[in-house]
Amino acid sequence: MLLTSFVIATAIATAYEPTWESLDQRPTPQWFEDAKFGIFIHWGVYSVPSWAPKDTYSEWYWNHMQNKEGATWKFHVEKYGEKFQYQDFAPMFKAELYDPDQWADIFKRSGAKYVVLTSKHHDGFCMWPSAQSWNWNAMDIGPHRDLAGELINAVKKTGIKAGFYYSLYEWFNPLYKQDVNRYVEEHMLPQMKDLIIRYQPDVLWPDGEWDYPSSIWRSTEFLAWLFNESPAPKDIAVNDRWGKDCRNKHGGFATPEYGHISEGPLMGKGLFEECQGMGKSFGYNRNEAAEDYRSTTELLHLLIDNVSRGGNLLLDIGPSADGRIPEIMQERLLEMGKWLEVNGEAIYASDVWKEAPKMENF
Repeated sequence: MLLTSFVIATAIATAYEPTWESLDQRPTPQWFEDAKFGIFIHWGVYSVPSWAPKDTYSEWYWNHMQNKEGATWKFHVEKYGEKFQYQDFAPMFKAELYDPDQWADIFKRSGAKYVVLTSKHHDGFCMWPSAQSWNWNAMDIGPHRDLAGELINAVKKTGIKAGFYYSLYEWFNPLYKQDVNRYVEEHMLPQMKDLIIRYQPDVLWPDGEWDYPSSIWRSTEFLAWLFNESPAPKDIAVNDRWGKDCRNKHGGFATPEYGHISEGPLMGKGLFEECQGMGKSFGYNRNEAAEDYRSTTELLHLLIDNVSRGGNLLLDIGPSADGRIPEIMQERLLEMGKWLEVNGEAIYASDVWKEAPKMENF
């Protein structure tokens, strides 16, 4: 009787209410704090044109096409013609050389402890067979494969944590434009719950939240379900991008993007995860040359700088439309892995020192 009462009391104590006051009491999982180094993957229909002006995100290709005076539209017309629509890229996204086990092996050898794949970017194209995105997902068109499911299974087999990026909004979804409440109820929430139920990811990384506050996205309602009722791991990690009122305020960890981490703590918990590409784009950008990529030494300095300030580094790669990780990205990852084999003890599960050393001490 006493044991039963204790179990019930413990269950009640760990249940979260659908409020930020309650949800913000949840600690960031220890595995995430200890991991320090993760890999971000931006891969989708935008990987077919794989082009952007330098210092611009190639995964925003469809959005940038709307500017008829811009460089992306000029490139598009010259390469594909005015009548070629963004949707016409989908059948060309074949991923015919995609080998998730090979990817997972590279990630393991890189020293990364977790992987985050774009399950759906702002174009709305889903990398899994989503019932809410008929004929606009990787099973119905293009590869005709569950790209997300294959990868998360391959990565987890290696002992690395795996999860998903998910864009809350979609640029050109008619339902989103007409009635955001119906969009959330009929499209977004079912998709997010489907991802969780199908794959039980270790990380959920929302984005595209900036149009509306978290109350419109029903974020607290979803997170209470995620932590209390869903089949997700109890130590699932979530970020802070749950509404335009949330960054650096609510969620599990802050997410500067090509950010200025030297400016100090970003949220009450103090934990952050800096995300950057090896160049200036997240999706593969054919317009970037070798000299536009940071060297292995520069990437290691970026990792060390983040870790020294109490954060993680989520380093992005952009595979090609046929499913290959570009050679230069593979080289950088494997070289970082060799360094971490020797020096990982100073990185993984490390703590921030209370005060940075002063030059006169050297």
